[in-house]
Amino acid sequence: MIDRRTLLAAALAGAALPAVAPALAAGDTLRIGYQKNGILVVAKQQGAIEARLKPLGVGVTWVEFSFGPPLLEAISLGAIDLGQTGDAPPIFAQAAGGPITYVAAQEAAGSGAAVLVQKDSPLRTLADLRGKRVAFAKASSAHNLTIAALEKAGLTYRDIEPVTLAPADAAAAFARGSVDAWTIWDPYFAIAEMQPTTRVLALATDIAKPNNFFLAHKTVVAERAPVLDAALAALGGVARWCEANRGEVAALLSKGTGVPLAATRRAVDRTDYLIGPMTPSAVAEQQRVADRFHALSLIPRPIRIADALRTPVSQNG
Repeated sequence: MIDRRTLLAAALAGAALPAVAPALAAGDTLRIGYQKNGILVVAKQQGAIEARLKPLGVGVTWVEFSFGPPLLEAISLGAIDLGQTGDAPPIFAQAAGGPITYVAAQEAAGSGAAVLVQKDSPLRTLADLRGKRVAFAKASSAHNLTIAALEKAGLTYRDIEPVTLAPADAAAAFARGSVDAWTIWDPYFAIAEMQPTTRVLALATDIAKPNNFFLAHKTVVAERAPVLDAALAALGGVARWCEANRGEVAALLSKGTGVPLAATRRAVDRTDYLIGPMTPSAVAEQQRVADRFHALSLIPRPIRIADALRTPVSQNG
């Protein structure tokens, strides 16, 4: 039976429920959640995971999400098996007791993010954010980047007026001037950056080291390891192809997401696609993010990232 929480997850994902429901009981299907950017979109366009899993008798179902928190909610509910997000969503999911496991990392992959202002805005430095309305998606990588930006400027979370909005809603609020600044990631960043009315106040690379992660439900890790390993190996191959073929990557992403090619090219050019196991440095950085959110009482309890790790696997596909 599909309960209210599953219905909510599907609604948040912006996905039609019939596309999700038939896969819920399908043991011979790997259900993958993806967003409008990155390796998973390329893999979907190429059919790379399907090709790798076909000899195992396993199919693939794809479900699109607007951002990370609803994707991880879907993993926690058992509605999907595998997905990719930025740094903050898995921290909130783990703090809520979600059965998630980090299965791979894409270090420095969140470099395509920034704090944006209108071109004619009087804000010139991060310190100018004091007392301003700053938009970002709650529990997303932009949430963490906003806090890190404030720390860099010697400000606190209480020094701004947080406006938590999903990316599409934040884009609309930013365009009409309802917020003073907007923290956002690619491809939304690239789209906004190309508008003549937009100015970059600070790039993510000048503030923090944003990492991306692949996460799976604990049951998938424990009971379907060969399928998961094959999918990750396929993604490793896609990642290496992306590094060497950025022009083709941009074309595939644009086709797969509907994002204009020029904006997609900009996002692709600043992305590090390589995937690997969870390194000590990635774990340490993620723990710093978790501690930051707990110190601000944004998650209900302290967590240990090490508790949600899988034994690293080699990406040799």
